[in-house]
Amino acid sequence: MSALQAARKTRSAIAMSLCVASAGVGLIALALILFALLWNGLSGLSPAVFTQTTPPPGSAGGLANAIVGSLIMTFFGVLIGAPLGMFAGTYMAEYGRDSKLATVVRFINDVLLSAPSIVIGLFVYEITVVPMGHFSALAGSVALALLVVPVVVRTTEDMLNLVPGTLREAATALGLPRSLVIRHVAYKAARAGLITGLLLAVARVSGETAPLLFTALNNQFWSTNLNAPMASLPVVIFQFALSPYKEWQSLAWAGALLITLAVLTLSITARVLGAQRTSK
Repeated sequence: MSALQAARKTRSAIAMSLCVASAGVGLIALALILFALLWNGLSGLSPAVFTQTTPPPGSAGGLANAIVGSLIMTFFGVLIGAPLGMFAGTYMAEYGRDSKLATVVRFINDVLLSAPSIVIGLFVYEITVVPMGHFSALAGSVALALLVVPVVVRTTEDMLNLVPGTLREAATALGLPRSLVIRHVAYKAARAGLITGLLLAVARVSGETAPLLFTALNNQFWSTNLNAPMASLPVVIFQFALSPYKEWQSLAWAGALLITLAVLTLSITARVLGAQRTSK
């Protein structure tokens, strides 16, 4: 073996060792976080967490109103943001792939993907909370929708670009208009990827705290009124974790565990759907 080959093998072994060590550090950190969540969160889980509302200081209670509030605002946020993201992604992939408008939209979308969520919250605060004169779940849903849009736009465009052009050409040759080709051919071929993007968007907004602090605020009582402040798990966790009361801290750990399990479930489901699409 020449000296050059030996040097290359040595550098390769060093690089591989550093990569494995970095991956190990990341896995250890993730394992420690999950262990801490399970250790502290499981002790705080009880039927009362799902049946009682958030308690006053120093009292026992649950997170029912926060769980329902998070589900409501996430649902309406996805309901508003997902169609906008799908339409924008469809335009960039099917109609204006190389147009100047698509380039501008793609650039703005990339900026929104990396924008801090607190900036989105402040923006929605100025355009909804200030004119309305009060915090509301509707404003929180709008803030979450703005976080959903860029994720759905990116995944929709990427998934539609992966659909072979020959499928579109075959459908067009049969006399189908372009709108039907997109709906019945492109969307069906990319269905698993589109659902994956939607699940990733839900996972993205499930644990957002900053936008909801500026828009939905919080509500200690049970409320499903979209025009009033509403409780949410991330905000309740933030407030309870900073409190000096052990009951609140225990509920904060339980809420953090619930959100983590929900996000992990969505991420695993998205992975499975993505693997199924790849295998097909």
